Amino acid sequence: MYSPGSAALPVPGFESSVSLARAHTDEDVTPGEIAVGVIIGRSSEYFDFFVFGIASVLVFPSLLFPFMSRLDGTLMAFAIFALAFVARPVGTAISMAVQRRWGRGTKLTLALFLLGACTAGMAFLPSYASVGSTAIVALVILRIGQGLALGGTWDGLPSLLAMSAPQQRRGWFAMIGQLGAPVGFVLAASLFAYLYGSLSTAEFLDWGWRYPFFVAFAINVVALFARLRLVVGQSYAELLQQRELQPVSVSQVVRDEGGNVLIGAFAALASFALFHLATVFPLSWIVMYSEQSITEVLSVQIVGAFLAAGAIMLSGRLADRIGRRNLLGSMAVLIGLFSFAVPWLLGAGSAGNNVFLLVGFVLLGLSYGQASGTVTANFSAQYRYTGAALSADLAWLLGAGFAPLVALGLSAKFGLGAVSVYLLSGAVCTLAALRINRLIERRES
Repeated sequence: MYSPGSAALPVPGFESSVSLARAHTDEDVTPGEIAVGVIIGRSSEYFDFFVFGIASVLVFPSLLFPFMSRLDGTLMAFAIFALAFVARPVGTAISMAVQRRWGRGTKLTLALFLLGACTAGMAFLPSYASVGSTAIVALVILRIGQGLALGGTWDGLPSLLAMSAPQQRRGWFAMIGQLGAPVGFVLAASLFAYLYGSLSTAEFLDWGWRYPFFVAFAINVVALFARLRLVVGQSYAELLQQRELQPVSVSQVVRDEGGNVLIGAFAALASFALFHLATVFPLSWIVMYSEQSITEVLSVQIVGAFLAAGAIMLSGRLADRIGRRNLLGSMAVLIGLFSFAVPWLLGAGSAGNNVFLLVGFVLLGLSYGQASGTVTANFSAQYRYTGAALSADLAWLLGAGFAPLVALGLSAKFGLGAVSVYLLSGAVCTLAALRINRLIERRES
């Protein structure tokens, strides 16, 4: 068995399947095209979410919560930020039903249209000063819409790409889709850094912050056509069907293989916990409790994202040498050790902040590069498509969705040691899940 969106057992007949598909159509099916489609699709999704995350620190506290302190306003923005991760599993359930009835192309079109519409709608968001609490309600609705849409963007392309991997290159193929995270962050952070540095504070809060949301809509349109070109083609549809990459109901997966969903989610928890603790949370903490400028922080994070991209690619090489699960377990240990340095680094001024950001991004790249679907090979063939999506949804919800809110809230009240505990708990959960999974495999072998 193999895990969708990540590692897969080698499929000896992949090339022959491609040849067979070509016999039916004139389309040129190559793993390279699938890889491009995967990266474009994932980058657009991450860009949308990073734009919202950065705006939750720089814009929404002043725009929507001027009646609160900066801390409380940011916490409220982070609470809204988390709603998308709560809605995502619901979106997955709805989208699987849509795909079963109307097809993969219809599902993807509806999901990306909803995602783009909600993101563009945020660009027109009024302020609390002009319409009162209606502005907050509007943002809540749009954010939930983003989460529902993201649940429908799973198209099976990462799985199809993974299935073309030779046995000795499973880790390399697994990391390709994960490159969308640093690409999306670099684009989002660069736009905000340029706008914030070029405009006055009044101009930025009035209209400057809206441009990244318009750009997100444009990127979604490009991503939609790039992905539809692949998933609606007859040759790709045949390959997806041959590999049993078809949806089943979420209730059926939970009933029959819910344990595998949980193990798959917790096995990736260390990586997902670090995800927003290296991107969104430190921006909020440094802005409020440090003298470091916002543009400098964003610039350091952009450098960190490039390092993360390199680390993601390195993770593919390392995983092919020592095994994906061994790498994920080793990185959980390193993330646990890194958690103890969080209070010291974030309390050491600009130099400490920069070290935290750069080291955090490198660890994130090495772990996140192999985090997706590492143990979802446990799923039987008919559940692998939906099961992988649910495992990812749960990992995002438990590990990343509430991370900025919890980390900022607890650190503001109890100190940065609370962030250490949060990150350490994710590492412990990963190690425990990997251990449980290994025991299950030994028992069944």
